[in-house]
Amino acid sequence: MIGDKIKYLRLKKGYSVSHLASRSNVSKSYLSNLENNKKNNPSLFILSKIAHTLEVSVEYLVDKEMDFEKRHLDPEWLTLIEESIKEGMSKEDFSAFHQYLKFRKNMTDVHRNPVGKSEI
Repeated sequence: MIGDKIKYLRLKKGYSVSHLASRSNVSKSYLSNLENNKKNNPSLFILSKIAHTLEVSVEYLVDKEMDFEKRHLDPEWLTLIEESIKEGMSKEDFSAFHQYLKFRKNMTDVHRNPVGKSEI
């Protein structure tokens, strides 16, 4: 759906609903209704304003196939990301947390299989 694609692209850019609405000159409530698929027939004029702000073509927004399905996130992930952004989490914060998780996993793996220990 168009709304899912708009929400995905908005979150990918790190924009809040308010920020995208303001930059696109579209009302926040209308944009929210689009994203939640309560409005599913926006005008080309509205779509062109949103597409311009998101730096994609209108065709990309309306095409049901165009690579979106391959990258589509589970709605729970989208909600978690959106809530984190609202609470002030930056891309840098997320990246640091991701690096920490990778470090912690690596340390767990090292403790399970210490270097030099024979696996015979």
